[in-house]
Amino acid sequence: MHKSQGFIAELKKNKMLFLMLSPAVVYFILFNYVPMGGVIVAFKYFEFDKGIFHSPWVGLRNFSFFFRSGQAWLLTSNTILYNLAFILVGMAFQVGVAIIFSELKGKWLKKVMQSSMLLPYFISWVVVGSFVYGIFNYEFGSLNTLLKSLGMDPVDVYGNPSAWFFIIVGFYLWKLIGYGSIVYLAAIMGINPELYESAELDGANIFQRIRYITLPLLKITIVIMVLLQVGGILRGNLDMFYQLVGNNGLLFNKTDVIDTFVFRALYQQGLDLGLPAAAGLYQSAVGFVIIISLNYIIKKVNPDYALF
Repeated sequence: MHKSQGFIAELKKNKMLFLMLSPAVVYFILFNYVPMGGVIVAFKYFEFDKGIFHSPWVGLRNFSFFFRSGQAWLLTSNTILYNLAFILVGMAFQVGVAIIFSELKGKWLKKVMQSSMLLPYFISWVVVGSFVYGIFNYEFGSLNTLLKSLGMDPVDVYGNPSAWFFIIVGFYLWKLIGYGSIVYLAAIMGINPELYESAELDGANIFQRIRYITLPLLKITIVIMVLLQVGGILRGNLDMFYQLVGNNGLLFNKTDVIDTFVFRALYQQGLDLGLPAAAGLYQSAVGFVIIISLNYIIKKVNPDYALF
């Protein structure tokens, strides 16, 4: 009773803040929690004319399709490898960009730099995929055109699977690094400026201020952001992988992730929606276990850095 009364009192006290929060709450309820009821599709052979509740049950068949394909380990390892690169390398670049923005003195220069770094985020992956094709196409791509003009042999990038890990990670960073740096920049802006002023009076240079003030105070933000991203470590960005790689079977060993495999299987199996539902449940379950385990470990080391 005491807790409910405390919540009601808090609601009355900050009713305008709760009112502003309500659209986000409604959004998450409608699009994140209500759809959870559809998890039963993972255990059914979905038929459009019968709907979710009347489609026949198939048990674990949708899961067995993925694990019996012979590619489960390859797909899982590729997905984890790419996401680790996106999380760790992306975090390092995002923190670096945020620090650079915070140290820029000229307002005009800062605005130009921020706008130029944010612009790629608003470019569709379809456009980026066309851009990549225009660069690496063997016959008329700009890369081979340049190599030929220099008297060098053309390079068949679309026939070289090992190069695509770096290409995909590189374009991911180019597109999302500016947007991802916003959180870290906001955290830096929240650091007490008196700390920097005191350090300057003590003779600290810019690198010492970054090392001994900025990075230590950013640590909790970095840990929380990494934890949040680790929850989706088995989820591949279908839009990105499909637009950059397409249906080039030569590259699948190095570029195929769970989402692209399921996307192709969906059409090969006659639009059986149970397959992506099973894959999604598998990804969510593993991600949930990982984030709970990591949060438990971090809580033991330093409770201030844990999510809950």
